[in-house]
This record gives sequence, C-alpha cells and structure tokens, in this order.
Amino acid sequence: MIPLRGRAVRAELHQPLERRVWMLEDAKTFTNQRHGRAFVVNSHEDAPDGFGLYFTKNGFQSPGDRDLVELPEPLHHLGAGDVVAASPDGQKINVLWRRNARVNSILLTERCDHYCVMCSQPPKRADDDYLLGDAFELVRLLPPNTQAIGFTGGEPTLYGEGLLKLLRLCRNLLPEAGVHVLSNGRRFSSLEFAAGWAGIDNPNLMVGIPIYGTEPSRHDYVVQSRGAFDHTMRGILNLGRLRQRIEIRVVIHKQTAPYLVEIAEFISRNLSFVDQVALMGLEMIGFARANMKDAWIDPIEYRDQLTEAVMLLDRKRIPTMVYNHQLCLIDKRVWPFAVKSISDWKNEYHPECLRCSVAQDCGGFFFSAKYRYSDYIKAIDPQNDAAHTLPLLKLAET
Repeated sequence: MIPLRGRAVRAELHQPLERRVWMLEDAKTFTNQRHGRAFVVNSHEDAPDGFGLYFTKNGFQSPGDRDLVELPEPLHHLGAGDVVAASPDGQKINVLWRRNARVNSILLTERCDHYCVMCSQPPKRADDDYLLGDAFELVRLLPPNTQAIGFTGGEPTLYGEGLLKLLRLCRNLLPEAGVHVLSNGRRFSSLEFAAGWAGIDNPNLMVGIPIYGTEPSRHDYVVQSRGAFDHTMRGILNLGRLRQRIEIRVVIHKQTAPYLVEIAEFISRNLSFVDQVALMGLEMIGFARANMKDAWIDPIEYRDQLTEAVMLLDRKRIPTMVYNHQLCLIDKRVWPFAVKSISDWKNEYHPECLRCSVAQDCGGFFFSAKYRYSDYIKAIDPQNDAAHTLPLLKLAET
C-alpha cells in the first residue's frame, strides 16, 4: 500500500497558502514556468528562486524568504510530475496525482444520492465543493499528452453543469486522455443533462454505470433508493440514443452473485449497444465491511456463474472484463478477461502468492482483504503450469 496523505513534519510559511494544488518539480525537470509549481529541494544548490512553495524530504532549512514544507516519511515516494493538495497552513498534504501510477482516479465529491450496501466510499453530507475546484486546478497542471484520467465519487453528476465544465476542460487541455467517469446513471434520465454530456463531443469520454439486477426491487435494494433502477435504465437508454460511450459495472457480492448470468442475459438483450461490461470483485471496506454478513461471498461460490456470464457476453461480442479477482479462484477460461485493476497504492498480495507461477499476471488483493478473503487462495504450481512461469510481483508486507 502506498500512502496518499499525511501531515507535514514542519511548515514554515510567511502567510497561509493562497492555492491548494501544486505540481512538483525538481532540479531535473524544472522550467521557467512557476505558476502552480512547487519545488522539491534536495540540496541548497538545486533550489532555484521563484517558486511559490518548496517541499523537502531531508530537513533542508529555508534561507528565510521561502515557504517550505517538510514531507513526512510515508510521502517520500513523491517526485517530479506528481500533484498534491496542501491545506492553507501546509500541515495536511493529499496526493491527487502520481505520474507513475497505472491509474489515477480523482475524487470529486463524497456526497451521493445512493446508499449502496457495499459502498467502499460511504457518502457524506458535508459540502466538499472544494474537491471539484481541486480537479479543475489539477487538469490545468497536467501535461497535454496525459493518457488517462478518471473521476469518481460519491456521485459526480450532482454537480450538474459544474461536471460538464470540467469534462470540457479535459477535452480542450488533455486531448489524448481517455476520460472515465463513475456515476450511478440517474442524472442521465434527464434528456437535457444527457444532451449536455453528449455536447462535450469527446470520443475519449466514457461513463461507468452499475446495475445490480434485472428488475427494480433488487437493484433498488442494493443501492438503497426507491426508483433508482428505472432512472438508471432511462439514463443508459438516453446515452445510448446519443451514441455515448458506456460501461456497465456489476459489483459481485452476496446480493448479486446468484443473478450474474441473469444480469449478463439482460445486458446482452437490452443493452447490447454498450461499449464494455466490467464484472467486479468486492472491496472489503466501508459499508462492505460493515455489512459483511450480507455482502461477502467467497468467489469460489460463484465461480461457475461468473464463467457462464463472461462466456455469454463474449458470445454476444460485448467486450467484457473481470476486475478484482485472483486467478486461482476463477475458471481458466476467464483468465483472458481478467484485468489487473486494483490501484497500485492499495494493492497487496497473499503469502501464498510467493510461490505462484502466475503472480505477475494476477491482480492480487485490495489492502482491505485483510478483513476477509477467500478460504481457497492457492498458488498455481509452476510444474503444472510451465507456460506461466513469470517473474513474481513484489509481495506487500502482511
């Protein structure tokens, strides 16, 4: 697990910081551009003048005319190209963007109009509009050749036009980036909002929308909101008519696992226009941990249903991916569809993985798997799987 937040060892500021979001530079990367840039100091010699903020990892002492923050040891992984948000007093530091991360997902809000029984980011009511402001600043700082960016929540569409403005900024400043937004889909039941989304005119924009059943009661129970299924279906159909890129997501847990094949058939018959389907393993954190009795199911118990659902969708030529599953728990026919989807900052491995022949191909575990993982984790024997003998991934400490 890679820490993404921490408290400064010390902060020497002449006045509260006027901006929150900073891109880090160092002696190898800095340019004449200073706006929104903070410099990572390694020695007196490589500390050029003119930056609005300086970060140090090694106790560097400011000559007195610079605002300086000393990073805590857990954040020493930060370097040039990373982006952080700092509180006005410089004490709280949150990592927004890691240049070398496989995936960067930006939290836009913790507010939501659903209350999903297995939500890994339980909703809050506090006003957190500053997160949207941080996202605007982040996009302005990223290089134009950025390849991918994701936005998540909470429910990002609660911002309405504010979200659309952010996505238009991405189209203009990050023209090569695949932009992925997670949403419960309900806002798109408004044809006006769906048309505004389509009007962004970005072929690299995709929305990921979950469904948890083939009829209203089951989906509405999972998301704990009456009428959600009808609104979500209407939203998906609106986006489909407008030829927008759509991903359908199905988080697999005790309430959805028995109906995986039924859901796959529903998608293939009624939503065959979607661009892809993601069948996702459970992250044991937030409400999933609190509701473990009603949410947790061992993946080995739905192995056959997962295989049948994947094969069905594949036969219908709907691109399908399996997220957050360990290869030893799924049928070998599903391996080609398995994706290493867990963000590296919260990715860990089981001790059994040390002797597994396909560890490098396997997505491993969420760090929260320590609360519950399958009783059937087992290394795949290299002698019986000679074709898959690959170098091992670094095993996280347990």
